[in-house]
Amino acid sequence: MRTSIVIADAASWYCAIVLVVLILLGTIKENSLTNEPVRGNQLLQQPCDEIYVVREGETLNTISEKCGDPFIVEENPHIHDPDDVFPGLVIKITPSKPNKLSW
Repeated sequence: MRTSIVIADAASWYCAIVLVVLILLGTIKENSLTNEPVRGNQLLQQPCDEIYVVREGETLNTISEKCGDPFIVEENPHIHDPDDVFPGLVIKITPSKPNKLSW
């Protein structure tokens, strides 16, 4: 009886570890797929979340083109100077166009 409890306990820990690894792998794969929009005859996906953190070398213009939001300055009153954008700045993104087909 004691042996079966030990085996069941070890099996449940093994299953929990496998489940965590699968969740982490799925998250990593999902993140790597959303870095660039899909081109060609497939749906274009917006690569930006509603809350966006500015990365090194980005400008409001490049973020606007990348995320499909031409009104970033208007939607973010904390941006006083559009030229003063720095890595780590958090901005709100509201895409103006829905996903579309690219031919």
